[in-house]
Amino acid sequence: MLIYAGAIVILFLIAVLAGVLIFFSPLTTRYIQRDAFRAAMEDETAKGLHFSSGHYSPIRRMGALVAESEGFQASNGERALKSLYAHGITARFNPWGVFVRQWRFSDVHLESGEVAIQIYEANPEAIKPKPWFSIFLPNRVFLKHIESERSDITWQFRGERAGFFGTQLLITPHGPDFEYFASGGRLKMALVPELDLRRAHILITKTLLTIYDVDLASDSRGEASIHAQGNAGLGKDKSVDLKANADRIPIHAWLPAQWKRTLSGNAFGEVHWSGENPKLESSFGDGALRVREGRIRNLPLLNKLAELARNKSFEYLQLNDCSLSFTWRYPKIDIKDIAIEERGKFRIEGEIAINRRALRGTLRLGLTRRYLDWLPNPEEVFNRQQSGYLWTTVHLSGTIDEPKQDLSPRIVELFKESPGAYLGLLFRQFENWLKNIFGGD
Repeated sequence: MLIYAGAIVILFLIAVLAGVLIFFSPLTTRYIQRDAFRAAMEDETAKGLHFSSGHYSPIRRMGALVAESEGFQASNGERALKSLYAHGITARFNPWGVFVRQWRFSDVHLESGEVAIQIYEANPEAIKPKPWFSIFLPNRVFLKHIESERSDITWQFRGERAGFFGTQLLITPHGPDFEYFASGGRLKMALVPELDLRRAHILITKTLLTIYDVDLASDSRGEASIHAQGNAGLGKDKSVDLKANADRIPIHAWLPAQWKRTLSGNAFGEVHWSGENPKLESSFGDGALRVREGRIRNLPLLNKLAELARNKSFEYLQLNDCSLSFTWRYPKIDIKDIAIEERGKFRIEGEIAINRRALRGTLRLGLTRRYLDWLPNPEEVFNRQQSGYLWTTVHLSGTIDEPKQDLSPRIVELFKESPGAYLGLLFRQFENWLKNIFGGD
């Protein structure tokens, strides 16, 4: 028995030695650089990444275990990857993988790349027939470590191209699937200002996209950050569950152009988004928002109020409190717990509901008495006193494009009941007009 065992060991060593000699021989080099080997690698790579086909540029053997190719490209992906373009590929081959029927690469380095991802319908993949001798050949490409110095990971959002651009990407296997680690680069997406990507850790399997952590910032060198975690189904179950929180985010970049000169401050908050699928129409969730160091200036309404009240402090508001919470189930949004205040000047509380574009809401507006001196008999409108403010209730209606409120008509009625105050208001308007014309102080 020992003789038989020894003979088997010797034969195995001879086979391994023969394999090594063949692998390092010029014949193997010529085979690797031929179209037949490239075609085999194209088929196995495309199969592993769920593309119908792929194409490598000519493969060159650069050392005993190292090969290079100018690039690989594939499109019309059948699963999460829609298209893939890799440039400047260098791969280190592990020959021991052949013994377990794998094209095993211990390290793959890319100079740059572009990956487009998509939501897909889960369908069984067709199994292509293989020749009888395929049982002796490697039947899987195994990639232990893929690193790209600069990659674009893109997707379609609201009909536009969005994604992480110029990020450093590391891909490692996770069972039969892949785990992605990214750092650096920029997020560009409709409805969102450009953000720096500090880091991201994502796992994509056949049925689930898991976001372990995404850390974004308006400026990667600052303290502001947006963190997100969640998952999204990629198979028959396409449900979405995403949580995000913001810390010290300057609101300036998030505002419409017409509001950028008017509002400033830093936002803190959290949001929880869920849905049967990624579409807005099936979404629901909740969240809260707080703004610190909030400032309002150059607002025409406030400038006009300062002019009427002859009090320039209305032109500039520095908010001590600015917060709200919200819930939504498409198409309705409920904004609750509204609290906006500059102490000693005004406070607003209340709730607003938006259903599609229809607006409804009730706000409670409080002003200190000295900011109501310009009104005749202000107690007729601001008829409740509490916490140092005189309060009135304002009802909102109309649409978000043409909002309506019932405070202005009541203010007009006060002036109608007091012709003297109305005449004084006209004289002040005339005085301001003369100053604007002749430059008086």
